[in-house]
Amino acid sequence: MAGLRTLEVAPSAARLTGSLRDIGYDFMTAIADLADNSIAAGATRINVFTQFVPHDSYVLISDDGAGMSERELVEALRFGTRRDYDKNELGRFGLGLKTGSFSQCRRLTVVTRTAPTRARFQVMTLDLNRIAQTDTWDITVDETSPAIERAKDLLRESPGTVVVWEDLDRVLPERYAETGWGRRRLSSLASRTADHLSMVFHRFLASEVAGRNQVVICVDDTKLEPWDPFAPGERERTVLPEQVFEVENDGGSSEVRFRGVVLPARDRFSSLEQFERLSGPQKWNRQQGLYIYRADRLVQHGGWSGLRGIDEHTKLARAALDFDTDLDEAFQINVAKMHVELPPVVRQMLERPVHELCVLADDAYRRSANAPGTPEGMTKAARASDTALRDVGIALKAALLEDRSLEDFRSALDLMRNRHPNLAKQLGL
Repeated sequence: MAGLRTLEVAPSAARLTGSLRDIGYDFMTAIADLADNSIAAGATRINVFTQFVPHDSYVLISDDGAGMSERELVEALRFGTRRDYDKNELGRFGLGLKTGSFSQCRRLTVVTRTAPTRARFQVMTLDLNRIAQTDTWDITVDETSPAIERAKDLLRESPGTVVVWEDLDRVLPERYAETGWGRRRLSSLASRTADHLSMVFHRFLASEVAGRNQVVICVDDTKLEPWDPFAPGERERTVLPEQVFEVENDGGSSEVRFRGVVLPARDRFSSLEQFERLSGPQKWNRQQGLYIYRADRLVQHGGWSGLRGIDEHTKLARAALDFDTDLDEAFQINVAKMHVELPPVVRQMLERPVHELCVLADDAYRRSANAPGTPEGMTKAARASDTALRDVGIALKAALLEDRSLEDFRSALDLMRNRHPNLAKQLGL
């Protein structure tokens, strides 16, 4: 408004950076957020290196992307970068590089190179110890350390960027910085990070993202294999038809896609090894539920987002829910990109397909030879007969779900159970 007197109130750099360290990252999600930046920069190869050195351990995250000019690097190190993001670009808030890094360390350096024929590096550092002393947003230029020199070595042959984490106070507290426990902890974090990245970026690792080349990710020189929660190589899985919902946003509307999958029970998996691998980081019960993807990047893995509870009988049920970045506000994506809230309209739309998926998963679980209560002495013929009856039960349930509301569906099942309890049990109803 014209004529108003204004005052600029800049936040205290020392206090604000301290607060931003606790935004919700852990080691794995912080690394994943930096991998987002690498993919956005066109990288086809990302390497994560952990190096234990008593009192001087460090972590490097390198890529073969386009690199950054001096101006771009300064902007990248700004809290809340001023750049705009294209649709389905993995970045969002302009905070991930800083908040993700400082959630784990006190000293962040970025080494980058753009020229393909000349090994000229831009090196800039944000150091929380310095910021605490000066209370200013100072970036220092051309600092050096063994970790920074190793980062330069990674870029000797071609352009790219290396993020350097030093002073790992959240990873290796000072009292453990030179102990065997500290060495084991860093090794354990690397292993868990490999599992996390294999899951979060499985579509990128498997070349399933339209318009993008395959991305190769290595952790401490070990190439990651994609962990696909839907076990596409298993012949006995059941894939439900994809359903597409329209959700309104500021620009009109955008699609949300739902695809349910019932995984095979243990005795129908191709191998015990594959069954154990598909159990996931949180194991079978907690890995059931929704796998929510933002622009093909997994942001939530498992759980039903309040639609229903975790149940042993539905542990084989998993569903992919996909949305594009123009629905970020509707899904309330958080800064760490590891949690979303289902919009009320989507929650309502999902009630029926989630119920149908869980009905089929419950049947698959109960038909398993390993399900609790399956008689050990049941003959092969009896087991085949029991399976056939349950297949009939599945067909009946599917028909009822297709033709009736959920209330009518439940009423029909209750009526069948009351009038013909033995038959209902045989049919798995």
